[in-house]
Amino acid sequence: MEIKKLSSPPLFLADNLALDFINSEYGTGDNRHDCFDDARSVIDWLETTGLVLKGTVAPPELLAEARQLRDAARAVVHAAMKSCEADLTVINRIFEKGRPETRLTWDQDTQRYRVDVRSDTESPAGLLWPVADALIKLVTDDKFEYVRQCEGHNCILLFHDLSKSHRRRWCSMATCGNRMKVAAFRNRKDS
Repeated sequence: MEIKKLSSPPLFLADNLALDFINSEYGTGDNRHDCFDDARSVIDWLETTGLVLKGTVAPPELLAEARQLRDAARAVVHAAMKSCEADLTVINRIFEKGRPETRLTWDQDTQRYRVDVRSDTESPAGLLWPVADALIKLVTDDKFEYVRQCEGHNCILLFHDLSKSHRRRWCSMATCGNRMKVAAFRNRKDS
């Protein structure tokens, strides 16, 4: 199956960095879209989320690593939703290899101690580490129970339902929610 190139920007509607990363591939069948069609598109996604500075150079293998992480993250989230085990190899590798170096330093200008964090922006694991970190925090959080898959017909998008009532059903009211409500209205009208 050929995946269509995306002509619009990625969707950011999940209320969670890891879920938005997973949602960078969406749709089903012939309508499947992959926002990551080359290494530059991965960097663009990371820039949009504020994880890297504009002008960051894409290291070799970034596209392959991002797609592997996305597939592994999707598998882990779906497994966690069913309370079962998934393969953690890719996530743990990126989490270990990409971990930023953190040091306590003295800032001469402010005359105070500060935490200095240095990320490796020259390796795929260094660039993708924040996504792996967000995923780990998500699946180990008490509020993971509010991770949902959109109830829209043929929609595979995931979201973290942070609404007060925890009754969110759709990835977006403007798209799937509206379509489902129109379909329900037509069904009632035809009955």
